[in-house]
Amino acid sequence: MTIRRGAAPLLVLLALTGCTSEEPAGVQLADVRRAPVTEVVEAPATIGARASATLRSPAQGTIAKLYVREGDHVSKGETLAKIRSPQAQDQLRQARQASEMATPASFAPNVRLPSFDTGGFDRQVAVHFAKARKEARKVKDSRARKQLLSAIDLAQTQHKAQTKALESLTARLNQSISGVLTGVTSGISTSMASLQAVSKSQAKAAVKAAESAVKSLTIKAPFSGVVTLGRVSGGAAPSGVEGLLSRLPGGGQQLPSVPSGGSTSAGTPVATGVPVSAGDSIATVTDVSKLTLDADVDETDVLLVREGVKAAVELDAVPGATYTAAVTAIGVTPMEGTTGGVSYPVRLTLGPGAFDDGSKAPTPKPGMSAVTRLTVRESPSAVSAPAAAIVSSGRESVVWAVRNGVAQRRVVKLGAQGDAVVEVLSGVSVGERIVVKGADSVREGQRLS
Repeated sequence: MTIRRGAAPLLVLLALTGCTSEEPAGVQLADVRRAPVTEVVEAPATIGARASATLRSPAQGTIAKLYVREGDHVSKGETLAKIRSPQAQDQLRQARQASEMATPASFAPNVRLPSFDTGGFDRQVAVHFAKARKEARKVKDSRARKQLLSAIDLAQTQHKAQTKALESLTARLNQSISGVLTGVTSGISTSMASLQAVSKSQAKAAVKAAESAVKSLTIKAPFSGVVTLGRVSGGAAPSGVEGLLSRLPGGGQQLPSVPSGGSTSAGTPVATGVPVSAGDSIATVTDVSKLTLDADVDETDVLLVREGVKAAVELDAVPGATYTAAVTAIGVTPMEGTTGGVSYPVRLTLGPGAFDDGSKAPTPKPGMSAVTRLTVRESPSAVSAPAAAIVSSGRESVVWAVRNGVAQRRVVKLGAQGDAVVEVLSGVSVGERIVVKGADSVREGQRLS
């Protein structure tokens, strides 16, 4: 709900202008004057802390030592607890062993066709050629003898050529096979090198994760703040979302709380010697050095809100006190309201508070509910009119001015809009008389004294 309050109440304005008793019944007139006008937007809000972190156990074990108590103020980096976890130590040892075993392997196949041994065959063929020549020389016909010897020589020459060609073919085949194997070997070697690199990287990552888990067994404050001790499951293995999150590298030491649907007080209080499971909440550190306000501003008012806008804040927990605040951020994500409309989140920083008698108000705690009144527009010396003098006519705002005793319809442009008084930017001037009561019943040209 939006409440707009003006700085000058209607009764004061009427007293200053001096209403007459000569107007028709139900109609009152007053002079337009200068007066301060303030427009205020009211929105519900909740007190928040500057930062909050829940610190969780990275592994199953027991609380070896607890260094803090509930409500203690701690500094950034201060040790809160130490957890003894043989399981985490064993995982680190296994990871290091796996990393050392990730040695590179070689792959160099060697395939070669064997050379043909034709020595024995060549000797037998030579014997046959010698016998053939011997028999040819026995031929008495010189011409026939000569032809036979020539044929034997030709056959022997062809045999030698075939043997040489076979040797050349074998050499070329070996060369081709060697080239093919070289390409295949290169591709396989590259693939194996990539696989080895991936395996080595995974082994290193596993070692780092295990080292991080062991290091996280010493739980330290991420920033300065107030400690709230948690409750643990007593060593039972976590299940569901918390169980999965706790297996991440680092143990999910600062993971947000996951509602389980049960009572928040369930579990065993954190203490030295208590068994814990991975993901159990050990402590929550809340930085209350600066308090914030998260206000829900209605869509009809949010466009009036700017960074730096000042606000007055009232808390249900501190009746009679008013705190200062200033807008630091305006959200753009709408939230559905209970009445069907939407609102937008507005973040403010909370300042000091004081009671009506001037005494200092206590410092609120995160989570307390509040009402924020934001001063969205302020005009210290405005041409002002009572809010009752404004008549809405479609998209226009109208006032009835009185000139020479006759009512005149004037379209006006409004500025800051308080609850009792509004700023008039154009349409009327200071000193003019206007209808300030009963404006809905006035008609154009009506006689008003």
